[in-house]
Amino acid sequence: MYSSIHGRARRALNGFNMNSSNDILSSATTAPNTIPKGLRISPDLTTPGARAATSATPDDIDDLLCFSHLRWNFVYQRPQHLLTRAARRWRVWYVEEPVWSDTPGLRVRLAGHQLYVVEPHLPHGTTPDEAIRLQRAMVDQLRADHRIQNYAVWYYTPMAMLFSDHLHPRLTVYDCMDELSAFMGAPPLLIEQEQRLMHRANLVFTGGYSLYEAKQKHHTRAYPFPSCIDYDHFVQARAGLPNPADQQGIVGPRIGYSGVIDERLDLALIDQLVQHRPDWQFVFLGPVAKIHPDQLPRHPNLHFLGMKAYDDLPAYFSNWQAALMPFAINAATKYISPTKTPEYLAAGLPVLSTPVRDVVRSYGGWERVCIAGSAEELSTRLASLLHRSDDSDGPQLEQFLREQSWENTWQQMQRIMKTQLLVG
Repeated sequence: MYSSIHGRARRALNGFNMNSSNDILSSATTAPNTIPKGLRISPDLTTPGARAATSATPDDIDDLLCFSHLRWNFVYQRPQHLLTRAARRWRVWYVEEPVWSDTPGLRVRLAGHQLYVVEPHLPHGTTPDEAIRLQRAMVDQLRADHRIQNYAVWYYTPMAMLFSDHLHPRLTVYDCMDELSAFMGAPPLLIEQEQRLMHRANLVFTGGYSLYEAKQKHHTRAYPFPSCIDYDHFVQARAGLPNPADQQGIVGPRIGYSGVIDERLDLALIDQLVQHRPDWQFVFLGPVAKIHPDQLPRHPNLHFLGMKAYDDLPAYFSNWQAALMPFAINAATKYISPTKTPEYLAAGLPVLSTPVRDVVRSYGGWERVCIAGSAEELSTRLASLLHRSDDSDGPQLEQFLREQSWENTWQQMQRIMKTQLLVG
């Protein structure tokens, strides 16, 4: 989702209410790439891993420069799983959206082995085209200060093309994890910038099969890499972990959801289901985003516990009786491939989902997964899930889940990248 930044400078990045996209692109490409007086770039890091780039090899790089619309410390998801693995081999620079500051400059902090989070701080009152120019200059200064020469560029947001299209990496990867243009608040320029990125990218990875079917029409080297799992992390939930303190007072069968709470959830459906089964307790973990908290249904058996650390999720899952994925069926969910599906299953939970295309396609055939579209059907199917016996396809499901690992996915991605580097 898009971070909470304000005013005209936000419109420069995200394209909100701009009269002409050409004005932004023109200012971004013609403005000089210099840092104005008073802006500060953090000095060279002395932490382990902040080494100079080594000499280029035909099938390898030294650095990966990532542009993302997601904060690194937001929900732990696809970027974190993949890029922490990338950092085993290369320096990874994770460039976030800008924040407004009284002390503008570029903040670089170590977030893990060879993994650096880069946060641009822009002056209050920055104009839209100046925001683009400043970010372009900051990227150039980052490369100069840290000797980023033999590198690949990895995009999560096409909007970063506005200030990075002058770069000449050895490889450009677009990891399209969602159809961002379908999300609430998507900038008008996003579709145009994605077209530019698709034209420039050497490789396109997608976060699901439905998304792959849409993108492969526009790129000859598109590859589907749907939601994966850290199996060993979530299988801990089967060991009967202690119930977290804020969940201990919630007594009764607990039906849980974990993830961002936004416009993709069917709030009316949740409201009906919760009222239909007052004897069940519905627990929602995760931040509320892009919708106002007042829009959420409120009932005695409905509990919003907020965002939880990734490491703590198995303990919550361990004390649920079933997991719920109450997604609305709309444009925003047409291409999603929810990461929580395999995580719930690895935790040993039965899963009840609305008919999201990629969930039906990849998981609908397993006995532990039920698909339902109405509150009444959800209630009926959920009751049967809570009293189910062992699954006859349990061993096959376990093997399937073990194969859907982030580690396997990253190894496949890396092989494709190395091959593309040799092609040039």
